Amino acid sequence: MAKEKSPVTPAVRMLRAEKVVFSDHLYPYQEKGGTAVSSRELGVDEHAVIKTLVMEDENRQPLIVLMHGDRQVSTKELARSIGVRQVTPCTPETAQKHTGYLVGGTSPFGTRRQMPVYIEEGIVALPKIYINGGKRGYLVGIEPAELMRVLKPTTVSVALR
Repeated sequence: MAKEKSPVTPAVRMLRAEKVVFSDHLYPYQEKGGTAVSSRELGVDEHAVIKTLVMEDENRQPLIVLMHGDRQVSTKELARSIGVRQVTPCTPETAQKHTGYLVGGTSPFGTRRQMPVYIEEGIVALPKIYINGGKRGYLVGIEPAELMRVLKPTTVSVALR
């Protein structure tokens, strides 16, 4: 069986332009499977699989939150941390409009619209993370320091167990 060719997405183009060293990880995508499926299929800890969540504040301004796969975001704590009254998840349609990616394939790299990016503080301490490469069933493995260099996210502590 031939090895499946890695996709060239806006995220991959951005990573290459920024000279980021990354590894490709393809897996069989499962609707609503989330990080549990990708971590199982790739044989990696779900804590190191990073979710890209598109949310918006009370003024409908979009933002991206990067969270461990095995954790949830406290939207109340996030709102408090970033100085807004409220943060809510975007609908899949709105998220796609802001990012250019289908939900389940959302990458923080190469988004259609520039948005502030917030990262859960524990992610930065991991040796390697697996984050969506811009297509369902496709993650890229990178060092958190490279993500910090390219995206310049704001670190927050908003994880729920």
